[in-house]
Amino acid sequence: MRVERSAPAGMAWLLIAGLAVFMLVMAGCGSSSDSSSSDELTEVGAGEGQLNLIAWAGYVEPQWTKPFEQQTGCKVNAKVAGTSDEMVQLMRSGQYDGVSASGNATARLFEGGDVAPVNVDLIPNYETVFDDLKDQPYNTFDDKPYGIPHGRGANLLMWNKNDVTPAPDSWDVMLDPEKAAAYKGKISAYDDPIYIADAGMYLKFHQPDLGIEDPYELNDEQFNAAVDLLKQQRQNVGEYWSDAAKQIASFTNENSTVGTTWQYQYFALTGDNQPMSASPASQGFLPKEGATGWSDTWMISNVAEHPNCMYKWMDWIVSPKANAQVAEYFGEAPAQSKACDFTTDADFCDKYHAADEEFWKRVYYWKTPVADCGDGNSDCKDYNDWVQAWTTVKG
Repeated sequence: MRVERSAPAGMAWLLIAGLAVFMLVMAGCGSSSDSSSSDELTEVGAGEGQLNLIAWAGYVEPQWTKPFEQQTGCKVNAKVAGTSDEMVQLMRSGQYDGVSASGNATARLFEGGDVAPVNVDLIPNYETVFDDLKDQPYNTFDDKPYGIPHGRGANLLMWNKNDVTPAPDSWDVMLDPEKAAAYKGKISAYDDPIYIADAGMYLKFHQPDLGIEDPYELNDEQFNAAVDLLKQQRQNVGEYWSDAAKQIASFTNENSTVGTTWQYQYFALTGDNQPMSASPASQGFLPKEGATGWSDTWMISNVAEHPNCMYKWMDWIVSPKANAQVAEYFGEAPAQSKACDFTTDADFCDKYHAADEEFWKRVYYWKTPVADCGDGNSDCKDYNDWVQAWTTVKG
């Protein structure tokens, strides 16, 4: 749903304080569960009474937070963020215990020293999280887990069935300059530098000579081709959206006809009897190029004031019932394999391909672009390059 921005450097005095506490613990002067530094936890102790979270809209709702508060005594205070950039900025304030980070934020939080590794042995429900969500490059760094998978989804291609015929099976309806011209001024595109990956994915399929393997790992030639494609698309775009409610209004008012969207908007529109169709949520298939998507991760701050409550929350949110509730409320595949036994819609997990590994292999999960593409050379464009290019795309 989801995800950008630059952020201030972390507070040095907090890091020094954390080091001092660590030294005391190592000296046997305190227990790990009493510590205010989350990366020292070796057992989960009594909750601290409250929990401060940053989350996507729909991730922290009364249906599952109230029972959590009653069971643990940890009162949940949630700050809703609209973009991954906003999440990074907020986490760097040191005022929050955890965040539901998408893959285009997780590496930045790790590199910035803003989050701590997670001791998964302290999270019993982690064991039955889908295996293909564990040990992924967007939630594991230095061979250590830095979070607990929450849920996942594919970015949808959505269109008004009255205006777009036949039903498209390709992103070319938005990205091929000739085909997109038929919907000039009516295309709704995601407003975020990570959207460059959608162009990279499209070019991987349609221009294989570019040699694109990963749409988040683009060298100069590949990156320039993706950016040029989006500059061509610009003349046909009616809106760049980051606010789900505004996109819903745009489609409702017929200011938009076709666009990239999330399940939240799609189901809000169809629930209001708007003539929308989309892939893959309603059709059970992906456009032939595949799709970008997200796998969100609950990460804990390295200066969390309430680490015990945060560990309790991470275990709670991937418990079968709670994970089923949030997945159905938001409209995404659950991370917990046992959640499918608790959904109100018996077919929910089938609709969202929750256990379909082959489906998810065609989804390019968001991740932070870095210069080192894994070949030992810094020949890829990093996130700063993506941010700068995005400003030129939008003009």
